[in-house]
Amino acid sequence: MQADFWLERWQNQEIGFHLPMVNPRLMDYWPRLALPPDARVLVPLAGKTLDLGWLRAQGHAVLAVELSEDAARAFYAEAGLSPTRCVEGAFIRYSAQGVDYLVGDFFALSAAQCGPFGGVWDRGALVALPPELRERYVAHMATLGAPGVQTLLITLEYAQAQMNGPPFAVPEDEVWSYFGATHDVELLLREDILALEPRFAARGVTALDSAVYRLQRRA
Repeated sequence: MQADFWLERWQNQEIGFHLPMVNPRLMDYWPRLALPPDARVLVPLAGKTLDLGWLRAQGHAVLAVELSEDAARAFYAEAGLSPTRCVEGAFIRYSAQGVDYLVGDFFALSAAQCGPFGGVWDRGALVALPPELRERYVAHMATLGAPGVQTLLITLEYAQAQMNGPPFAVPEDEVWSYFGATHDVELLLREDILALEPRFAARGVTALDSAVYRLQRRA
């Protein structure tokens, strides 16, 4: 899946994946990570999610990484913030009120440019990528984080043959294949959400679950 696909979706405002509220499962399960309030949080492929403001309100400094500059601008505009903007190598950095955006290709992000972080919120990154890019994403995340980093991950489970992604189905065995060798993996919740997602039903999906995981990277 090419960058142009996502840039075009933002340009055309085809952003049905954007929630007009803070994700309820973030609010429910983020406390299970027991991160100190001053822990820095990475949000990959962030879009313009309202989750960034919620995380900041918990005391966290937040780094969002996003391909589309339109998304970054929209986040700050809708939050009523006036960010600074500067070019940093292959990225553009926006910053205001403890929320930074690095706009550019996530796979070009280095550990030095990212900086240290203690937590990751992944509601829409892993499921946004086809299988060949999911493996690359997981490998690249491993270059950015240190032992002890915790991730709250949300995935979707449905019969992939019933609908083309994104968002893609990522079943539990696949989560274990990506993270089991390097992380402690805990399934916190699996719930049937088909009734809440009419777009999926309209595209032929007959069963749809959401799963929430806590991942902690081992030394």
